[in-house]
Amino acid sequence: MSGRTRFLTHRGKQILLIDLSHCSAAEAEKIIRGVPEIVTAKPRGSVLILTDYTGATVDEEVLRTVQESAVFDKPFVKRSAWIGAQNLPAAFYEKLKKFSGREFPTFKSREEALEWLTTD
Repeated sequence: MSGRTRFLTHRGKQILLIDLSHCSAAEAEKIIRGVPEIVTAKPRGSVLILTDYTGATVDEEVLRTVQESAVFDKPFVKRSAWIGAQNLPAAFYEKLKKFSGREFPTFKSREEALEWLTTD
């Protein structure tokens, strides 16, 4: 795992942080490509994921990579949350949601997202 993909602990639960903040599209794509390997090493239905898109640049290639990752690791993910996504194109979110069959709730702050992720 790189410094941009790491586990945090919040309220006694492990959360995978995918930190795409201020990444170029090429950097974001590279980070996202490594996510399935981490997620699929965990038990099915157990992974909590927080993705930070603050200031990230996304393009069609990033969208395609996120879609592939979201479908591939879906059985392993319990919950997923996004922060910093307010500047992403609405079409990005809608295409991803439709393609993956998953919801990606967005939050204004990391603390809000962490609370939601760790509430059963």
